[in-house]
Amino acid sequence: MQKRKREDAEEGMEIVWQTPANPPEPQDYIFRNGRRHVRPYYFEFISHVKNRWVGKTIVDLFAEEFKGRPYDYYVTAVKCGRIQVDGEIVPVSYIVKSSQKISHFLHRHEPPVMALGVSVLQKEPDVLTICKPASVPVHPCGQYRKNTVVGILQAEHGLAPLFPVHRLDRLVSGLLILARNASKADLFRQQIEAGLVKKQYIAKVVGEFPEDEQIVDANVDYNPREGRSTAEVRDTSSDTPAKGKTACTKFTRISTNGTHSIVLCEPITGRSHQIRVHLQYTGHPIANDMLYLSEHITDRSAGGMSADRAAVKSHHSIKSSFYDKCLDEYEENSGDEFSIDPMCTNCPNLVPRG
Repeated sequence: MQKRKREDAEEGMEIVWQTPANPPEPQDYIFRNGRRHVRPYYFEFISHVKNRWVGKTIVDLFAEEFKGRPYDYYVTAVKCGRIQVDGEIVPVSYIVKSSQKISHFLHRHEPPVMALGVSVLQKEPDVLTICKPASVPVHPCGQYRKNTVVGILQAEHGLAPLFPVHRLDRLVSGLLILARNASKADLFRQQIEAGLVKKQYIAKVVGEFPEDEQIVDANVDYNPREGRSTAEVRDTSSDTPAKGKTACTKFTRISTNGTHSIVLCEPITGRSHQIRVHLQYTGHPIANDMLYLSEHITDRSAGGMSADRAAVKSHHSIKSSFYDKCLDEYEENSGDEFSIDPMCTNCPNLVPRG
């Protein structure tokens, strides 16, 4: 599938719409102030009508399900054909039906990541081993498509197709193995499911971590709406089923200076944010993990965390003012590097709002 041109009905603009089949290219990226940005691009999102959508008007459907844009935007998008049903322009009062295909053509802005390269450590015919930088998601998800490990490797190294064998959280750096064909990926999957693959992580945590080996056996309950997990101990004496999935992690202290500790983390199971939430549960969250650092953490070690809590509050303040300064700078200078779309709710900014 190739990029396809169409003329916007209302604005008379000739636009090149991209689909997932269009690979990222080196010129898609803008580097500024230590960050890798993606030049905004036109993209076609395709979805099929879900049962809960049936019977709603096309505008109400989008306004209720995709609240990131105002109601008036969706009215205009339907009128000018940027939202279509089964490839056809429909009126704003159109009632959607089961199994129909809905296309949303929009000007897409991706969040920035750190301007670190993806280092290829070893390239074999069937396997690629790389060092994933922090802040970059592994594969397309949410607002990210080109600003991903897979996208950057395709754009800057010409490596495609790639099949991630395992994932690391967006904020985590480390060794990442990708298969270069589907059969090799399936072989790795079988080995992981059979327990033949072990993972080790090293984390810098808050406080003086206990010297003895710690095993945390606490369920992990992931809330996709909030994007975070919580830990809970299984109560064997109760008939009430636990909310989360069983999870177990082994921790071994490598070193400590009294304020922070370096800890070896070995997950026995693999749940969303397992290591992060289990470290939080011990009272020793990862030192720069803003999602799980909390002023209300119960410290289970002998020493308190008042100094670290004060540092967290200070870090929040510094982070907020730094982000505001960067955003102001981007808004002032970004418009000259890409064409402005008159309907886009993010233009003229390079960084997406929200």
